[in-house]
Amino acid sequence: MGDTKKTYYITTPIYYPSAKLHIGHTYCTSVADTIARFKRLAGYDVRFLTGSDEHGQKIQRAAAAEGITPLEYTTNIVNGFKALWEKMHISNDDFIRTTDERHEKVVQELFTKAYEKGDIYKAEYEGWYCTPDETFWTEQKLGPNHTCPDCGRPVERVKEESYFFKLGKYTDQWLKFIEENPDFIQPESRRNEMIQFVKQGLEDLAVSRTSFDWGIKVPFDPKHVVYVWFDALVNYISALSPFDGDGELYKKYWPADLHLVGKEIVRFHTIIWPMMLMSLELPLPKKVFGHGWMIVDGTKMSKSLGNVIDPIPLIDTYGADSLRYYLLSEITLGNDGNFTLPNFVTKINADLSNDLGNLLNRTIAMIEKYHGGVITKCDDMDDLDRDVSALAVQTVKDFEASMENMELNKAIKSVWAFIGRMNKYIDETMPWVLAKSEDANDKARLQSTMYHLAEALRIIAILVSPVIPVGAPKIWDQLGLVGFGEATLEDAKTWGALPTGTKVVKGEPIYPRFEIPEMVEATPTEAKEAVDTSNIPPLKENITYDDFEKLDLRVAKVVSCEKVPKSKKLLKFVLDIGIEERTVLSGISQYYEPEAMVGKKVIYLSNLAPKKMMGIESYGMILSASDWEEHLEVTNIKSLPAGSVVK
Repeated sequence: MGDTKKTYYITTPIYYPSAKLHIGHTYCTSVADTIARFKRLAGYDVRFLTGSDEHGQKIQRAAAAEGITPLEYTTNIVNGFKALWEKMHISNDDFIRTTDERHEKVVQELFTKAYEKGDIYKAEYEGWYCTPDETFWTEQKLGPNHTCPDCGRPVERVKEESYFFKLGKYTDQWLKFIEENPDFIQPESRRNEMIQFVKQGLEDLAVSRTSFDWGIKVPFDPKHVVYVWFDALVNYISALSPFDGDGELYKKYWPADLHLVGKEIVRFHTIIWPMMLMSLELPLPKKVFGHGWMIVDGTKMSKSLGNVIDPIPLIDTYGADSLRYYLLSEITLGNDGNFTLPNFVTKINADLSNDLGNLLNRTIAMIEKYHGGVITKCDDMDDLDRDVSALAVQTVKDFEASMENMELNKAIKSVWAFIGRMNKYIDETMPWVLAKSEDANDKARLQSTMYHLAEALRIIAILVSPVIPVGAPKIWDQLGLVGFGEATLEDAKTWGALPTGTKVVKGEPIYPRFEIPEMVEATPTEAKEAVDTSNIPPLKENITYDDFEKLDLRVAKVVSCEKVPKSKKLLKFVLDIGIEERTVLSGISQYYEPEAMVGKKVIYLSNLAPKKMMGIESYGMILSASDWEEHLEVTNIKSLPAGSVVK
């Protein structure tokens, strides 16, 4: 008999190994993992891919700065990626690296095919380039003072020979495809953005570079390396090894059912990638879903902004299930999500420890106390029993429908509503009262109540397994069941499948409670350190209120920032103060890189008389805080517009 299972191929982006992954990457991969686990539960033959995007100028520069090869540099970081996914119990079937030989082979094959078709040609490129984002920009699309419109950092003027892909050639074919496949780009808001972007006109895409050599060589012109998008995007196919043997994996799983990506790279996945595939005459993926960003204090989490949350301490302290559950239940897929540590701990205490944990603990304890740990199936049901059994069947239907619609938080809420109902069921049936009765009907009622609680937990364990893969098998084990890995969604659809005579096995609480942290900034493993105050400078003498009133403090936005030539300390800022722009020099070069300051909002003393330094007139002063150990920090006011008065 051949394998008749329906296939499902799901991918995450391949993450860039410029630094450790943060909680935003963890969210994306946890979403993909949960969908993959659900599809397996529903009977699909699933292929789940994640990986790393390791080429480019940024990596080459970083490796050179550390005195190691680019491959050594990326391998060190990629090993951290894999360790994180293991900690998070990510069930990927494959991990693709763009440095893999299998990937290089496919990239060169496809690049050559597009070239021979006439869709790739050689020309000279001159324009603006953002190295951190590895993106070319036209003059018209740049931000203020020649900054990247995506990340706000300065761009470089580059001029070099490149190969170009005829992107605009496929505009009409792309628009027709989008019209015929309205679900291809999700959510719908992203679809509308992409249609408008294409209709504004597309320039041909640079697909090779000669200014660095860390990449896949163009096979027919090896002084060129393949540029990021014709390299990185091909991973979704190269991981299936289409040119190895009979290409069995490719034939089985391509086209992909779902590319899950962050909204900042939707454009590349929904415009460039489909047009590449159109040129190569290959099937297009079925869906691209652009999820939102993780927000910290109202700002997108970003390595460059330094506001990232490291998932490792959270996992080590609270467990992978807790982090997965919070991210998946709190965020509507497609929207931005906000993470704060107190909310996180409050949520997992309430939902995992109190609701689910207590339901399991109470049920197992009562079955042990009242029936020696043995579950007995009872066919007689009263109205309460019929109510909960009907709700169980409906919960499975609601869960399945929500998961199929990629409404993960809605699916989770339906299960937790059922968990809440079963906790209420305990209070309504009052087993402790039934246990004291000598009446035969009450004894039968008690057995029925215990069975309904255990059967509800059997169904709950199956439904929550894609979300909390560590805790779900523990529920199964405590119910005395075996073969959890073989359980399917179909097993949850029928009430009454728990065998009579099953003996429960009491275990430790699967989700302990945690203290609620007071400070959002504190990581779980941080201990408060004693501070030596002996070196703190003394307070200055008092000033009058009238003296203070003379100061004009404003919120200013950093438009541009650069180092002052021949100065070790000075940075030159251009500040937007709402009504005009001003130039200010500040001696903080040893504390901040210029590009890291662009876009920040700072406190600015606007009525300090101008003063010339290094031949540049500096008007006003940026306020900063310095401690007694030579550390300095500039205040960053995110929520107020430029020009706001500080009182």
